[in-house]
Amino acid sequence: MDFGRLITAMVTPFDEQGQINWTETSRLIDYLIDEQKSDALVISGTTGESPTLSDEEKLQLFEFAVRHARGRTKIIAGTGSNNTQHSIHLTREAEKLGADGVLLVVPYYNKPNQEGMYQHFKAIAESTLLPVILYNVPGRTGSSLSAQTTLRLAQIPNVVATKECASLEQVTQIAAGAPAHFRVYSGDDSVTLPALSVGAYGIVSVASHIIGASMKEMINSYLNGNVQTAAQLHQKLFPVFKGLFECPHPVPNPVAVKHALELKGFHVGSVRLPLVPASAEEAAFIRGLLDV
Repeated sequence: MDFGRLITAMVTPFDEQGQINWTETSRLIDYLIDEQKSDALVISGTTGESPTLSDEEKLQLFEFAVRHARGRTKIIAGTGSNNTQHSIHLTREAEKLGADGVLLVVPYYNKPNQEGMYQHFKAIAESTLLPVILYNVPGRTGSSLSAQTTLRLAQIPNVVATKECASLEQVTQIAAGAPAHFRVYSGDDSVTLPALSVGAYGIVSVASHIIGASMKEMINSYLNGNVQTAAQLHQKLFPVFKGLFECPHPVPNPVAVKHALELKGFHVGSVRLPLVPASAEEAAFIRGLLDV
């Protein structure tokens, strides 16, 4: 399964009552495929506000996205949690609904050791025929999947990739030791180009909601040997990469990108508590970013 180079972790559009806005969800899927050149979409990841989506909502989103995409892009279901049996349940349901793969985050809060993480991911992978993408984001989970454990998991046939947010050093170690079928994706927009240079295959992106087509151009320029062009694009896009998370001080994802989409005419609504909308200062900063 090739999930492509540019994967967008899609926001979940809400209406004024905080319920899923299905009309805007279909419109956003079309926009990300047709205009922002996404090769795949993660549905109900962190950017999709998975912590505050019910299981019923997640499954409805998986089914809707698969049906609406109609094979134009791959649909990756965010089915990871810190509860192994719960993740197995969601993964099996996502498979029934036609998802192309699943994204499994490192268990958070209960902080398992490396063997516990290995057994967690192994159990989920063995419960499904779907391709599995690991997701290591220690800044959110409080635990980090080591390069060694990642490479051990890469020996499981349907564990096909990792979304890595720990460090470029770890991206390098995994890329150097991984089997031929296993791919490393950066989970940090701002290091997309540096990650490619040390062996990453692509990016699971938030900024691609806004600048996906330019990001695809940057990736393709690098892959085609036009390194200077790629570097120039990276430098141009860098303020957006950083600004969507630090506008002008750190804000939790997806507050900034949802506001940016609203400014672009997409009625994706606000965020669910405990997140709160962008402040007036943050909103003004985000508006300035869209001039890039």
